[in-house]
Amino acid sequence: MRRFGHGLVLGKFYPPHAGHHHLVRTAQDQCERLTVLVCAASVESVPLADRVAWMREAHPGAEVVGAVDDIPVDLYDPTVWEAHMAVFRAAVPGRVDAVFTSEEYGGELARRFGAEEVLVDRERTLFPVSGTAVRADPVAAWEFLGPAVRAALTRRIVVLGAESTGTTTLSRALAGHYRSRGGVWAKTGWVAEYGRRYSEEKLAAARAADPAASWPDVSFTSEEFPVIARRQDADEERAARLGSPVLFCDTDSFATGIWHERYMDGRNEEVERIAAGRLRDLYLLTDHADVPFEDDGLRDGPQLRPWMTGRFREELERTGRRFLVVAGDREARLARAVAAVDELLGEGWHFADPLPENVRAQAS
Repeated sequence: MRRFGHGLVLGKFYPPHAGHHHLVRTAQDQCERLTVLVCAASVESVPLADRVAWMREAHPGAEVVGAVDDIPVDLYDPTVWEAHMAVFRAAVPGRVDAVFTSEEYGGELARRFGAEEVLVDRERTLFPVSGTAVRADPVAAWEFLGPAVRAALTRRIVVLGAESTGTTTLSRALAGHYRSRGGVWAKTGWVAEYGRRYSEEKLAAARAADPAASWPDVSFTSEEFPVIARRQDADEERAARLGSPVLFCDTDSFATGIWHERYMDGRNEEVERIAAGRLRDLYLLTDHADVPFEDDGLRDGPQLRPWMTGRFREELERTGRRFLVVAGDREARLARAVAAVDELLGEGWHFADPLPENVRAQAS
């Protein structure tokens, strides 16, 4: 196998998929040094910074750089080619020995760089996928997407509510329902409430010091809530990278802010900042009215449930989050929640169209 000094892989990576990663790995195997140039147009809906980050994560051994290229593609217009090359050369100013590509334009691109063209899986036989196909139907192309892209595209559903209102029961049931659909949905994930585990550990520590200690003997500080919020977000992110196109969460960092208010009589600015980092796609608020209160040793009592339900609703409305209140028995709640999630999934994923491309067959 021939070795090259400096190789180049160029593309939109809108978004990156298995074919792209195969191209980069092939180039890395044949080059002493590899540059991956990510070109994004301003009209596209996935930010350039995200695509660069995704490619850097997937290919830490390559130098990944980004450039904004707002020039429409015309493979047979020399003036357009020169404009593109000015963008490419500014981003990759050094000598290029080989251009690795699966695209029609590879030969001309290599010629203009004064480099050798290396074609890789031009017919897409190894990985039958394209950026166009992913944008049209991410679910159908899910198996070709890497963890970072899956996390970005996963529809995140959060079930939240007051104490003993069935959030865990509903969120688990939803995850099980979608797993039962099989196929790509078989890996649907569920994220547990980290705050509960944290509370269990605090109670266990209190009982280690005093075997007679109970939940009223446990106290919190405001500084503990950002810790809980960050861990909740980290658990959610990890699950989104590994699962199906939908993820179910038993609470989230937004809900942590309400729990801080409940225990500390006020808001926590750091928790608010954490919660603002990512907007979830749908919230399901479990009503307290139809669920009898059960004391499991980590709850204060039913008297606070109406207030908590009201605060969750007020904050969901104030912050403009998409949400649905679910009530009734378990079967009714699950049916209504599934209908809402199916509606969300049915809306699809909306990518802005890339700039137009003129790739007509060259006249003989």
